[in-house]
Amino acid sequence: MPDNCLFCRIARHELPAHAIHEDSRIFAFLDIHPVRRGHVLIIPKQHYPYFEDMPADLAGHIVNLGQRLARHMKRLYTVDRVGLTFTGIHVAHAHAHIVPMHHPHDITSTHYIAQQDLTFIMPPQASNEALAETADTLRQALG
Repeated sequence: MPDNCLFCRIARHELPAHAIHEDSRIFAFLDIHPVRRGHVLIIPKQHYPYFEDMPADLAGHIVNLGQRLARHMKRLYTVDRVGLTFTGIHVAHAHAHIVPMHHPHDITSTHYIAQQDLTFIMPPQASNEALAETADTLRQALG
């Protein structure tokens, strides 16, 4: 794992995270800038810059956990849909976002926005207390 990769450092427990799930291959934790309450990141412990670099079975393992989380999130957050997307925009370490969707645009693409030159801001950072409570609820749901 690269020494300076943010997600590698989180996977090695060098940086704090509100853990949801961990096994020998993946680590799931709450996004500190959640789009919605319960927004989870799932990362491989081994460094892969982009999701297409991962072995297919590892990507499947991440999707499997995402599906399990989605089933619980629908109940916990009273939503009809949970989005899963692999990105690498801010951190070049393959990762999936699992987001309970309260609005169709909770996960979207700027491609569909008619206005150009929009200014986007990060969602506000959630409090440590809110993250701890959410992490505990999701861990309990997973069993």
